[in-house]
Amino acid sequence: MKRGQSGLSLLVAVDKPLGMSSHDVVNTCRRYFGERRVGHTGTLDPLATGLLPICVGPATRLDKYLTGHDKGYLVSIGFGYETTTDDAEGQVSAEGPVEDHLKDIEFAAPFIESFVGTHEQLPPRYSAIKVNGVKSYEAARKGNAVDLEFRTITVHEAVLESISYDMDSGILCWNARFVVSKGTYIRSLARDIGRMLGTYAHVRSLRRFSTGALSLDDAVSLETLETLREKAAIDPVQVLGYRFAYADDVEHAINSGNALRQDQLSLWEATEGLGAFEYDFCTNTNATSPHAPHEGELVSAIVANRLKALYRFDSAKSEWRADCVFSTGIVRS
Repeated sequence: MKRGQSGLSLLVAVDKPLGMSSHDVVNTCRRYFGERRVGHTGTLDPLATGLLPICVGPATRLDKYLTGHDKGYLVSIGFGYETTTDDAEGQVSAEGPVEDHLKDIEFAAPFIESFVGTHEQLPPRYSAIKVNGVKSYEAARKGNAVDLEFRTITVHEAVLESISYDMDSGILCWNARFVVSKGTYIRSLARDIGRMLGTYAHVRSLRRFSTGALSLDDAVSLETLETLREKAAIDPVQVLGYRFAYADDVEHAINSGNALRQDQLSLWEATEGLGAFEYDFCTNTNATSPHAPHEGELVSAIVANRLKALYRFDSAKSEWRADCVFSTGIVRS
């Protein structure tokens, strides 16, 4: 085994604490697991807390399959000024009045709800988006102009939960819940909300409560993770949400990355009506799938009760082709 490789292959969910960067969490997990191959599947700013999926060992190859999911956030939007970073950590860059109607929940609630739908959004200057090979926040820190492009985002859910005042500053805050598509910046939403209301706004606090099928209920604190370590693993088959196949009888072919005939993978799926984390793959609460595979469909291949590979269906050849084979199967909870 190479230096810095633990032999572990697993997926955990961390409840990221305030003040740590996502990279800080990754480095902490490297120490906990004695493994250099550790990565996360969606950056959270130091100001933000909440759900941060972490891949360990060969499971880091799951990254591209887990980053495109919708995400849910709880955000506190503070009114009265805008900042260079669009959150409370930046320097004040513009100030404006906070009119009395912004304190009225009967005005604020439908305004927030109106954000459901598709929008064109300009990302924050302080973001990890690369422009000409340079990360936007790196250029911004050097005082360089960054030419960011608008991107299409979708807001699936937008609910105002309360209106409050920041206890320390007395700033009026709208506390809202958003479920949004990949690539949406809540800091940009806060900035745009302020401007649309004839004032300025920024993010006071932000907490991610979901990403795809994962929720905060699946996450553990870093302190708990240090104690549990691999016992904190969550099932990647459930997280991915694909149909699955028990593939022990074709393990050799999978290890070699060989294509499989259509009939060599018998597909299973979750029992209808159960939530993503309410069924057990090892009991009769799942069932063989009555549906034939479709072009480009990904399925999870399970060997020895580990996620061993992801296969994609080629309808033209009626076969499964290896999309990703894990040298060490990913542990299931």
